[in-house]
Amino acid sequence: MIQKALFGAGCFWGVEEHFRKINGIIKTEVGYSGGKTKNPTYESVCYENTDHAEVLLVDFDEDIISYENIVHEFWKCHDPTTLDRQGPDIGRQYRSVIYYFNEFQKEIAKHSKEKYQSYFKNMIVTEITKADTFYKAEDYHQKYIQKKSYL
Repeated sequence: MIQKALFGAGCFWGVEEHFRKINGIIKTEVGYSGGKTKNPTYESVCYENTDHAEVLLVDFDEDIISYENIVHEFWKCHDPTTLDRQGPDIGRQYRSVIYYFNEFQKEIAKHSKEKYQSYFKNMIVTEITKADTFYKAEDYHQKYIQKKSYL
């Protein structure tokens, strides 16, 4: 059965590149979520106070990969202990966040956060919150790294 997962882990380009290669991931889309502005653009998310995060929406086949394993990959692909930043990217749009679509996902995310805390010296600052509207990012952001052949 096809399910969805939504999260932010810094710049969405690298996060999408990480997830698109995983067996069981059917589709990836980068976009914006969690803010107060309708129909945000990349420019508004970066330069205005929209409060949106850069996010990745994945469709996955739960017969191939579990939501728990999706969340495991989330912890692996970024540093969840840095508040509103990943590496040189600084700002609220780069926050670490897991958006859940149902209570099952919420519980998996909460338990996973507790489990993974032991792997980090600093406290995990990842937010876990109910999924909000997903706004698909502009086409040039979709599969950006793959298009640019950086990897």
